[in-house]
Amino acid sequence: MKPLPRLLAALALGLTAVLGSGCTTTLVVMHVYDKITEGDPTSCFKLNSVERALQQRCGAFVAGSLKAEDVRASGLPICPLTLATREPAFWPVLPELIAKGAAPESCATPPWVALAQAHPCPDFARATPAELQALRWVAQADARALHHDVVRALSCPNARAAGLDRVLDDWVAQDQLPPGVLAFGALGALHPSHLHSPLARTLEARGHTAGAALGAYDGQLPGGFEEALRSGDFAALDWWLQRVPSLANRAPPSGSNQLPWVPLARVLTPSFMPDPALQRETVAWLLAHGADPDRALPHDRSQTVRTLAARLNSPLLAELRAPGAAPAAIAAAAGPAATTLRRR
Repeated sequence: MKPLPRLLAALALGLTAVLGSGCTTTLVVMHVYDKITEGDPTSCFKLNSVERALQQRCGAFVAGSLKAEDVRASGLPICPLTLATREPAFWPVLPELIAKGAAPESCATPPWVALAQAHPCPDFARATPAELQALRWVAQADARALHHDVVRALSCPNARAAGLDRVLDDWVAQDQLPPGVLAFGALGALHPSHLHSPLARTLEARGHTAGAALGAYDGQLPGGFEEALRSGDFAALDWWLQRVPSLANRAPPSGSNQLPWVPLARVLTPSFMPDPALQRETVAWLLAHGADPDRALPHDRSQTVRTLAARLNSPLLAELRAPGAAPAAIAAAAGPAATTLRRR
């Protein structure tokens, strides 16, 4: 709204207050004000308590301000519990929303799925103990939180530091992550940095396998092997290749409409791994673990990893040694880099 109409609206309201001429005049002036401010966001004082709490422009949330009837019928286009869970700025609202009757089953989009897909590893350090307890309750109360992307978020470093990974321990203890039943593989859903944890070992002991964690799944975040590759997590990549050695040259598609992919070719793509130093280290690691630069690409059998590197004018073309190159030389190139990254 432009300054002049705002000034006129303010003068009109001020005149009403001064004259105090009754309800009729007030209604007329308010109608004029609404016309002048037409198109502007609804004034905060006109919003109900839940709408106001979930609007950053309305200022900080005031504890105790929510009304139970507004929680039941907020008027928002998205479930308040989903919105408050998804956006860290609204976490202060969560405890009171839950106390006033908000329940995840009333939300079309599962709250924790929305959070994980918007923020794969949220900054849980900013949350108060009450907010963390509310987040934990939402995950435990919603059966739809048993989801690939939620497992990834709950097992990421920030969640582990905040103790939220205990939700996963509870799910396993309660047999809520049985192998072969869910729409994803639990080991592939874990954050790569959590693959050497007691939880991962328990999952394997209960029948979960790395092989079953590959392939199509219900989720938006990358599969576990792909995420380990993208981040250059060599400790996690060791874990995967020890169990599925063929991953050095071929990874299965993660969706029904996709093709298998070649890890070495994926790493050479700058959009997948934009850090040149990490890219060089990962190429060396893959070569040391049996990656074949003459491997044909699934989407174009006339192309190989080596010809792709030439077409991309990759500075790593010289690193793509022939399959018969001395393994010791390749291992020497990969060893120091891998050791450095494993210690991170």
